[in-house]
Amino acid sequence: MAVLSELRYPTTRLAKVFSGLLALLLFAFVAVSTVSGFLLYQILRPARTPTAFDLTVMMGHPTTLAFPLEDGSMREGWFFPGLRGAPTVIVAHGYRAQRADVLTLVTALQEQQFNAFLFDFTGHGTSPGVTTLGYKETAELRSAVQAISTRDDVDARRFGLWGEDMGGYAALEIATSDPRIAALAVDNAYGDPRDMVQVQVKRSGLTALPGVAAFSDIGFRFLNYSYRDVPPVSANLERTKGIPKLFIESEDRPELASDTVKLFNMAPEPKQLVRNRLNYSDMADEERKSYESQIVNFFLQALPPANHSR
Repeated sequence: MAVLSELRYPTTRLAKVFSGLLALLLFAFVAVSTVSGFLLYQILRPARTPTAFDLTVMMGHPTTLAFPLEDGSMREGWFFPGLRGAPTVIVAHGYRAQRADVLTLVTALQEQQFNAFLFDFTGHGTSPGVTTLGYKETAELRSAVQAISTRDDVDARRFGLWGEDMGGYAALEIATSDPRIAALAVDNAYGDPRDMVQVQVKRSGLTALPGVAAFSDIGFRFLNYSYRDVPPVSANLERTKGIPKLFIESEDRPELASDTVKLFNMAPEPKQLVRNRLNYSDMADEERKSYESQIVNFFLQALPPANHSR
């Protein structure tokens, strides 16, 4: 009691110094945790600007397809029909993006007779909520595969997946566990959602403040405690043996590019690695057309629409 009293009302020089240091440490802890919490909130609730489209006037004759998620809620996507009985390529947008941002890739795939499907992940585009940077998104992508496989106008046993960063993580996760995935292309993918948190913290410029990175990681792990036993993608990557895989890295996203190269090196054959100057989201029209042709050619070789069996 005497010690506590001395700390509350210091009388000696040493006690005053010690009390001051404790107060400073407490202030630093509160400041760092507050900054980290606010930063994490911004990361997990990115600004949404949903783009509205009238499907009745859109090229490709898309239709709305609602499908159930594992939690019982419903999600809406757009199905672009290709050759009847052909495989379906699901296009999974990236972090801070939405389905409208990848429409030209879907159109390019449909033109080559693929069925194509896209939707908004949680916390993006038209879908409300808080993103988990891949955990919950993997389940959403799995639900989309399952819903489409029940249609009678697609090849229910052959799917292709394309995903950018967060969508790439989800695509890799699905490919390690679902035998219906027959081809896979991922752009600047990462192996663990915690990695993406650190990328965003670094981009914020707040890593100069000691403890922000660690506190952000702790907060993210706490919020996603139910996924604590989910291993990194690399732990199960060997299960994609025999699945054609295209890994794409870009010079303008070095942290994610590094993760993508690591995943490529650990992945079994068959696989390819491509390096671009810019990531897909930031490409100009001509670069984007070239990129989309590259993706379409990959799927044409790995998952030809005409070679289907019913």
